[in-house]
Amino acid sequence: MRHQAQRARLKPIAWASSVTLLAGVSAVQAQQVPAAPTALETVVITGIRKSLDSAVTLKRESRGLVDGIVAEDIGKFPDTNLAESMQRIAGVSIDRNSSGEGSKVTVRGVGPDFNMVLLNGRQMPTAVINPLNQGASGSRAFDFANLSSDSISALEVFKTARSETPTGGIGATINVKTARPLDVRERIASVGIKANFDDSNNRLPESFKGDKVTPEISGIYSDTFGNRTLGIAISGSYSKRASGSNNAYTQNGWHTNNPNVMNVVPSSNIPVKPTGLYATTNDMRYSITALDRERLNGQVTLQFAPTKDLKFTVDHTMAVNTVKAKNSENSAWFNNEFSGPLGSSPATKFTTGPVQAPIVQTVVWNGTHDYGMNIGQFAQKSKLDSTGFNVDWKVSDALRFELDAHHSKAKTTPDSPYGTYAILDLALFNQGNITAYYDKDLPIMQSPGLVYDANKTTVTGSQFNSNLSDQGVDQVQLRGTYRLSADDKLIAGLGFSKLKNRSASVNNFHGDWSGVGPQGSFKNVPVAIDSLGGFFSRIPGHDDPRLFPHFFTPDFNGVLKQAIANSQVSGTQSTGNVPFTKERAEAYFRALTDYSTGNDWRTTEKSTSAFGQWDHSFDTAVPMNVSVGLRYESTKVESASQVISYSGTNWNAENEVILTGGTSSFGSKSGKYNYWLPSIDWDADLTDKIKVRASYGVNIGRPGWDQMLGGITLNQVANRSTGGNGSTGDPALKPLKSKNLDLSAEFYYAKSSYAAVGAFYKKVSDFIGATTVTTTVPGLNQPASGTCYNAARAAGHTTAIAIRNYIFNNCNGQSGVTITNGSNPAFIIGDITGAVAGAQPMVFQINSYANGAGDNIKGLELNFQHMFGNSGFGVSGNYTYVKSGLNFNNASTGTQAPLPGLSDSANLVGFYENESWSIRAAYNWRDKFLAARTYDNANDPIYTEAYGQVDMSIGYKIGKNLTLQADLLNLNDGYIRQHSRTKEMLVSAQQTGRRYLIGARYRF
Repeated sequence: MRHQAQRARLKPIAWASSVTLLAGVSAVQAQQVPAAPTALETVVITGIRKSLDSAVTLKRESRGLVDGIVAEDIGKFPDTNLAESMQRIAGVSIDRNSSGEGSKVTVRGVGPDFNMVLLNGRQMPTAVINPLNQGASGSRAFDFANLSSDSISALEVFKTARSETPTGGIGATINVKTARPLDVRERIASVGIKANFDDSNNRLPESFKGDKVTPEISGIYSDTFGNRTLGIAISGSYSKRASGSNNAYTQNGWHTNNPNVMNVVPSSNIPVKPTGLYATTNDMRYSITALDRERLNGQVTLQFAPTKDLKFTVDHTMAVNTVKAKNSENSAWFNNEFSGPLGSSPATKFTTGPVQAPIVQTVVWNGTHDYGMNIGQFAQKSKLDSTGFNVDWKVSDALRFELDAHHSKAKTTPDSPYGTYAILDLALFNQGNITAYYDKDLPIMQSPGLVYDANKTTVTGSQFNSNLSDQGVDQVQLRGTYRLSADDKLIAGLGFSKLKNRSASVNNFHGDWSGVGPQGSFKNVPVAIDSLGGFFSRIPGHDDPRLFPHFFTPDFNGVLKQAIANSQVSGTQSTGNVPFTKERAEAYFRALTDYSTGNDWRTTEKSTSAFGQWDHSFDTAVPMNVSVGLRYESTKVESASQVISYSGTNWNAENEVILTGGTSSFGSKSGKYNYWLPSIDWDADLTDKIKVRASYGVNIGRPGWDQMLGGITLNQVANRSTGGNGSTGDPALKPLKSKNLDLSAEFYYAKSSYAAVGAFYKKVSDFIGATTVTTTVPGLNQPASGTCYNAARAAGHTTAIAIRNYIFNNCNGQSGVTITNGSNPAFIIGDITGAVAGAQPMVFQINSYANGAGDNIKGLELNFQHMFGNSGFGVSGNYTYVKSGLNFNNASTGTQAPLPGLSDSANLVGFYENESWSIRAAYNWRDKFLAARTYDNANDPIYTEAYGQVDMSIGYKIGKNLTLQADLLNLNDGYIRQHSRTKEMLVSAQQTGRRYLIGARYRF
């Protein structure tokens, strides 16, 4: 471009760095960087300074607003995790997985599902791992934890909408670039090894602890042959991590102003229900999880350039991520009940409005209530395979074509004979009164008199879940560039993509296993007893004297073996206590692998696109650029869903009702949409140091896979007081439409130093919000109703156990009532089904999705980078302020459409570098944000509270080829806390730990 010649006043160091690191910029960039003058070839920049200089050049020379991170060297990315690198960019914040590792990104308040992730310009399928997920995922978000950073050369974050950029990222389009051998003008060969020390592993029960030291190994080789006509690059990495994640949480949600809540009212001390909106908790849980992760990444790239104007590229990328976990959980049940004082029991106390939540919630039990001691195993394997082909042909000085095609597939499958996630519920039946305190960050459970008694334990249920996620992407992109003159360029292209997504799950749930053996039949199963507070030593409240002192960890294999043995003697309740054969017993306990008996969601999304773009440079006193484009996007959606239809209900436990008689059925729906998406980018160099920009563009964000499903999926487990839950979708949903306006000013005041301020405005329409419909399902009655149930209530019985015992004692043998084990009069075992006399239809809350009116997102970005001359010291930082009307109204229980992920964020990075040392320290902070719109199938929000993390890396170079490296992560040992409508309504308080990686890299 002609105006670029006028920028000779730019510092030579910027041109030199751009030649080395931005050669062969992908076709998605708006303009090419000119070759550096020969006289500057002796200027060499390395390490952190080289990386930051390249990022500055990318930001300054791109059209539109583009930020990026460039590797310090091939095989050495600034962070061990790509998501954690991106959080250093203004406006980018991350979501962390259960092990505390960055996995997904939010940009300018727009959540992970609405940010498009590309690998070398190609759309990638997703393979999400969530160790505690018990259902198929509908997310479009790419999980960066699946990719190693070792073979990545750069990350580009395009914040403005452009016609030449694939749709789907209304927050940003993120392009992950890998090394290309013909773009690197030297042979690269290096190998690195690290030892990983994870402090969270020390906060686990002894039987859960993994290896104290785990390895990370990586290597890369890149070279050219035949006078640079042939190129090959091979990279690979292997890492293993043993870590722990401890979580205090509420699984079954907070129920707000529920008219069906039953109060336990001792003597005359009747608690007064709060007026207005108030909440009560269903349960309090403490969960300890040990994770073992193995990740294998590899890439092979072959390039052939028979002439300087023609280049062929073939590449294959592979990523395998295997996660295994052991989980132990202790849980106390409140069933949303609360009471006044009884002896020394504290009275329930609520906060003031507008939403009243308990600071203290007490429930009175009779000393035989069950205290849960779940033990579980998780095993899942994700594999990503991507094969691509690219042809770049320069027909003439004016005309150029590029053809790119790829087939990519991501698949997540169970990795255990017990399925994805297996749970055994071992219960201790001697719990009396229980109190929950929510005045500390850690929820405090108090249960006087509760002690472990092996003679009071038995299995009460189990779950064996198998989840399958299978997604494929076939994509072809053709683009041509025609240079009309030195100041004018036309770009046009066509794109075709086909996404096939399958999410299937099967749940072998047996909640009626009280018949698997009498209390005490599991007394020979080993149960470890540890300090509960010791597992949460960083969370305020862990040393509270009110906290129950113990945590019980049963042995999974021991519980399973004994349950199988018991079933061969007494069978199970659901089989009428008919003894099992050994083979049948083993099959009964294992997860099903036949997805034809479970939920099976299949969606195909076909898109056709075309775009045209005109780039013009103004040869004026003030050099300016303008890019004007228009993109057409047409998409068709076909969604077929297999769901389970149920024919009956069984009140099989105190608070649980199981849907029975499941049979599978299939149905399909379709939808389509078309959009014209304009864009315009303008920038001007007011001086050789000051640049201003303005951009306007329209983009779309597609609905999640779960939001487009046909058919109604009912949860197999319902509640005896609140009824059942379910979900459905609609493939005819419109995508979100975002009109985006960006303004920015950049001041490049010194070599490698700059300050920038930007303002953005997004008007989002057709936002997809959750909606809930109350309905009944023919044939499914509420067994906790009817003639006998009403008689029990009339007789003064209020607790679930008392009501069940009354029904068994007075209505056994009548329709729907059968005693299977009456040996314990205080806890009679049997079936109460929906066939009881006078049963009422069960009420279901069906969650669905609908397009809403939308609102706006606006904000400011401030960022800077400063080098202290040639001292080797430097500092960079940014702050992002985001505001939107798409917020959750905590005082409303109605349907809402808020925007998850909206939050302010800030980063501060300091570094020092000389010929031997390379030191970097970073602090990342993210303000409170809405993490989810629904909680336990209800219109209750989940907020993640403000969180900060300190990381550091230290490198020391020995000679020319050997570098010693230390990465120190989460040095402040932070924890993550979530709550619902008020801070007292705890959702989760999660603690992981510090992490240290020490190693070396040798470059040949």
